[in-house]
Parts: sequence; structure tokens; C-alpha cells
Amino acid sequence: MRGHVLIVTADAEMSRSLFALLTNPRPDPFSIVSVGCLSDAIDSLRAAIPDIVVADLHLPDSDGMATFDRLFAAAPRIPIVVVCGEGEEDLADRAVQNGAQGFFSRRDFESLVTVQMLRNVIKRKAVEAAMFVEKARAEIMLNSISDAVIGTDLAANVEYMNAAAESITGWLREEAQGHPIDEVMRILDGGTRGSVRNPVDLVLQDDKPMGLVAGTILVRRDGLEVTIEDSASPIHGHNDELCGAVLVFHDVTVARAMSMKMAHLAQHDYLTDLPNRSLLNDRLLQAIESAKRHAGEVAVFFLDLDRFKEVNDSIGHAGGDLVLQLVAKRLQGCVGRTDTVSRHGGDEFVVLLSEIEGPAEAGILAERMLQELRRPLVVKDRTFQITASIGISVYPDDGEKPDVLLHCADAAMYQAKVNHRNTYRFYSREIMARDIERKRISDALELALDRDEFLVLYQPKVNLFDCTMVGVEALLRWNRPGLGMQLPGLFIPVAEETGLILPIGHWVLREACAQGKRWAVEGLKVATVAVNISALEFRQKNFVADIRTALEESAFDPEALQLEITESILMNDVEESSRILYEIKEMGIRVAVDDFGIGYSSLSYLNKFPIDIIKIDQSFVRCLTPSSGDGIIVTAIIAMANSLKIAVIAEGIETKFQLDFLRRRGCLEGQGFLLSVPLLPEHISKLVVSGFAQPHS
Repeated sequence: MRGHVLIVTADAEMSRSLFALLTNPRPDPFSIVSVGCLSDAIDSLRAAIPDIVVADLHLPDSDGMATFDRLFAAAPRIPIVVVCGEGEEDLADRAVQNGAQGFFSRRDFESLVTVQMLRNVIKRKAVEAAMFVEKARAEIMLNSISDAVIGTDLAANVEYMNAAAESITGWLREEAQGHPIDEVMRILDGGTRGSVRNPVDLVLQDDKPMGLVAGTILVRRDGLEVTIEDSASPIHGHNDELCGAVLVFHDVTVARAMSMKMAHLAQHDYLTDLPNRSLLNDRLLQAIESAKRHAGEVAVFFLDLDRFKEVNDSIGHAGGDLVLQLVAKRLQGCVGRTDTVSRHGGDEFVVLLSEIEGPAEAGILAERMLQELRRPLVVKDRTFQITASIGISVYPDDGEKPDVLLHCADAAMYQAKVNHRNTYRFYSREIMARDIERKRISDALELALDRDEFLVLYQPKVNLFDCTMVGVEALLRWNRPGLGMQLPGLFIPVAEETGLILPIGHWVLREACAQGKRWAVEGLKVATVAVNISALEFRQKNFVADIRTALEESAFDPEALQLEITESILMNDVEESSRILYEIKEMGIRVAVDDFGIGYSSLSYLNKFPIDIIKIDQSFVRCLTPSSGDGIIVTAIIAMANSLKIAVIAEGIETKFQLDFLRRRGCLEGQGFLLSVPLLPEHISKLVVSGFAQPHS
């Protein structure tokens, strides 16, 4: 290793001797610069940095320790070896204490030991410099990471802390050094709040890595608490002996809070904060297992709010959400701590009673819930009285699995809603039989389209004064294998519940358009073909596009198509309904409001919709009898429609009295069994040619 040496001495002989000694070694002789005074030495240090300085402390411009101190100040990182004369060992020792790397006497000038000493000093200083760089790099790295790092000695006293450890614990490194780790890091169990033994103690005891239980709390120096996760490992010296421990940890307070929040959201309804289906299922499983062990009973309530759409229509969805939140609170107030109220979706709730003394107890709770819901509820300055339909199933009588109990409660709720509303029903054999039949119908419906089991009949619409046919209404029938012709009332509710009404309804629309086109090609005058539209169809995003496709495929005249939509469908979302109807009208299609008069708020919204026809619901027509009075409702509907210049059709005309009554009130058109039953397309063709006979019964 070639070294660069600065010799500082005014003694020419010493200079020559050192020069000769240091330039002779092979293969790496030293390169030498020699100066005779302190000022020249300082100038030389500024001009070029040597590997080592060999200095005589007695110079013309400085003497003794003053010489060393000035040299050291000028070059604190360069090793300095001093030369001492006889009896100057004390001076040399002082220099070493102040930073000199060593000394030798004048008598050692010609010794090769001096050469080796200088090389060793240079090597040692190079190693120290490298270690300094590594230490500085490690310090920077440790202070750059977000994890806190604390090092301790064998007694578990703090020796080192990085910046993150200072920030998290609230202790400065200088203040913490020498303090026990338990004082700097006071930790608690997040669950019990009891003290936790620091993992450093365990590491030093067992000489192996350790970690903390998740959720451990660190009490900072200022008393604030943070949640931490950490691990501790032993530190071994060069002889592999344990000499301390290092603790690495980080603050997970925010992350843990977010994780807990996400876990909560995954198991709770966002609107009401009630348990969702997933959490309900877990609790229902637990309740069933507990009931099995103790021969107990569990009750499941399936609750659906009655006519909740009317609430949304009157105060908007935001107001409806407020109502759902209030309903959730009322239901929670009806049950005990061990019971569960869950939102199942929309306006449906499920209540779990994990322990009951028998079905009677469940019935008492159902009455209490219905009564609590009926109490007036005020939202957005509007007062509502909420009612609900409740179905109840009981473990183990009605099932032993969560999905079975929920299904049974749902089926019982359906019967409560169909029969009376604002009441409750227990699952029973009768309900089970209906439920099984609904399942059979649903399964058969899924195959009916592919097997061509559906057909469309057409019921004439008749001018009540001259008995001419003014159009037809397409009516779906199902020729069910083994059971014959099925009326819509037997299968349409199931189709709507399962969503099968969408492909079925689309098929009816295409079939009616195609038949209308066939009549036109045959030269038969059928003014309009009416098709009923279900709620699910009307709310589909591609509803208008499907109508356009059906017309294009059949080449049917849009002005000959009439769509019949119930007022309850239109009132579900007035603004959206209006938008859809105007799109339909732009195509030239006529719009009829079916079952008019049995809905709500109809009159105030008639002007919002582009309506061509009002159909008087058959329930009002059926009431027209000689003993029923003067038919005020029917008379009012006809008068209102005429004043608004909207055509009116009466449905369900079955007697001559009803026909005469409608004629006297100015109702121009009607349909019903008195005029004609629904017919096959070929019979409609014959009827167009032959005309209607005057009704006489």
C-alpha cells in the first residue's frame, strides 16, 4: 500500500533519516512531502491531503502541545504521529490523549518498525473511515424508514433510537439512552388493558426472536396511546455472544382503525348500520348450534314494509332512507341484547330471536313490532303510519338450516302480505303447500318458452254504440302440459317474482306485433293491438330499445301498437315514468293507463303523462248493478276523461245493465265477456269479416 506522508520538522537530519527510511521499502515506498514549520504544514494540508502526518512538536513558529493542537485543528480526520525526544514521553502521551494516533522517539528513525507502525496507522484510519461511512449510511437509512428501531444492551437499557422511535415514543435519543426499555416503551394489552412484558426481556432471556400480540398498545411519554405491531431480535458480538437486542415496531393505529371499519362495513348495512345478510347468517348458525345443545327453539322473522314505494314517491329516496333508519331503530327497541335485527335489503328486515319459550313468544313480539311501527312517524314535515307484513319460522319445526328458515319465513311473509298486510303469519303446512306449488310453477315456467307452451289470445275492444271492433288486447295463456290452459293469475305473479316476466313479456310483445302485421298483410282492419307491460319490463334500461326492435323485426306500424301500463307502475317514479312515456310517444305508439282508479294521487299527475287512453278497472264496472246506485266513481272517471280529451275504455263488461249504464254516461269503448271472450288470431280474422252481433243478455 503506497502512502502519502507529510513530515513536519525543522531538524534536517531527522527529515533526511525519515525520508531515507520511508522511501526505501519495497514494493510500495511512501511518497514524502517535508516542511520545516507549522505555517508551511498548514498550507500543505490545505493544498493536498496526506494519508498521515509525522510531526516534530518543536518548530520555529510553534512549540509543544500548541503545535499538535493547531495541526489537529487543521486536519482532524488525518492521523497524526508525533516525534518525541528523550524525556518527552509525557508530552507524547498528552498528544495521544488529545487525538494523536501514536508516537515514536528520535532513536527509531532507522527502524523498520517505524515503517510498519505508519502503515498500520494508515490502515486503521482507513478502516475507521470506512466504518464511519457505514455507520453514517446506516444512521441515514434507519432515520429514513417509517419503522421505529430501538437497540438495547444486555441489561435491556436503551442504547440507540432512530427518528421514528423518537416520534412514536415521545422520547429523544439522548434522553432515553441508559433508561430501561420498559420505561421508554410502556405497553398494554389492547383487550384487557393489562401490562404486557416487553419482548426485549424475552429475547434477552431466551436468545431468540419474539413478537407482540396484534393490538398491543404503546403508551407514549405524553400519555397518548397508539396501537403498534413489532418484533424483537437478539444481537450477537463477533464471538457470537449475546450482547443486546433490537426492537423494530410501527404505529398501526390508523391502519387498524381502517381495518376494523372495513370489517364492520363488510358485516353491516351501510344505511342502518344493522347486521347484513352475512353477519345474520353467522349469528343464525350460532343460535341453531346453541339450540341443538340445549333442546331450545329459535325464531326467524321476515318483515317487509307495506307500500313503501308510496313513501319514496311522496318524499323521495333520501326521505325514504330516513324512514328506513327510523324503522330500524324501532325494531331494535323491540328485541333483547341477544337478538339480532338485520336489514335484508330494500325495505326488508330479518329479526332473529336466538332463544324462545315457544311460538307464542314469537307471536307476542310480532304484535309488539307491528304496534311500534304503526306509531306516527314524521319525516320532512310529513307524517306517516308505517305498517308491515311479517312471516315467522321456528327452529326446529320448520327447518334446521339458516337458508331453510329464512325461506320459510319469507314464504309466510308473502302470505301475510297477500291476505291482509299489517299482520303476521307463522309458516304452516298450507303455506308450505303453496310454496311448493310456486316452486313447481317457477320450474315449469323456465322451460315453457323453449317448449312453445305459451300462446296469445286477443280480446276485442268494441265501440259500445255501433258494436264495431276498434282493436284487440293481447292476453297471455299457458298451455301447461297435463294441466291444460292456465290463466295469467295463476302464473304471472310467480313470473314477476322470479324475473321470468322479462323474457315472457318480450315474447308477448314480439308475438303481438308479428300478428298485427299478419292481419295488415291479409287486409284485415284491426285498428290497434294492445300489450300489457309489467313493472319489471317498464323499469328495464333497454325497455324502449326492445320495443323498437320488436317493431323493426315485425315491420308493424307503431301507430297501431298500444301499450297498457298500470297507474301504480307510473306512480313509482313520476319523473322517470314521464321520460319513458315521451320516448314511446315519439315513436307514434299509443299509451293507455290500465286498472285506472285503484291507485293513488292519479288525478294530480294525469297532466304530467302523455296519456291517450284510460281504462276503467273492472272492479268498478262489476259493481254496476241495478241495486248498486248510480255508479258515482265510474261516472266521475268518464266525465274527467272526456273533459281532458282522453279516450276511456271500460273493462270487464259482463251484463246488459253495465253496457247500458256505460252508454248513458258517454263511455265510447269497452271490452268484456258480454262483448267477446279472448279469441285465437284466426277467430279474430273471421270476426273482422263478419262483424259483431248486438249484445242482448
